[in-house]
Amino acid sequence: MHALHPRVRVAWALSSLVGAVTLGAGAVAVDRFLLSLPGGPALGVAVGLGLALLGVGSALLHYRVWRYDVQDDALYLERGVLTRVESAVPYVRVQHVDTQRGPVERALGLASVVVYTAGSRGADVTVPGLEPDRARALQGRLRELATESEPEDGV
Repeated sequence: MHALHPRVRVAWALSSLVGAVTLGAGAVAVDRFLLSLPGGPALGVAVGLGLALLGVGSALLHYRVWRYDVQDDALYLERGVLTRVESAVPYVRVQHVDTQRGPVERALGLASVVVYTAGSRGADVTVPGLEPDRARALQGRLRELATESEPEDGV
């Protein structure tokens, strides 16, 4: 099984921090303009800090359990902190494979591979936290394996 690049923890933590700051600011605004609770913005700041700590902790835990493996018959994924999820994506179900690099990923030198599958709405799998060269190699390998599986399994 392959682990993700360690910098993915930073990307996940930043995402959590943005959410925590947004919710904390929202709590401050609700308190200031609607509730006017005693203590001023302390509640909003506490909410923001609590969510930030939870988010950073979650990012660290997710990194420890996230694994993927390219096997002969399928792409295998293991992930999840509270609920562990093990997925197998058979190559015969793969429709196309993309690489993605958002602004945070580009800044951190990372990329993601997104595998789109046939059969159900929203059936796509993302392998985050890869170096760009590794992401392109994984994309090429998955595309190869999907193409190879067509003749033997196609109708």
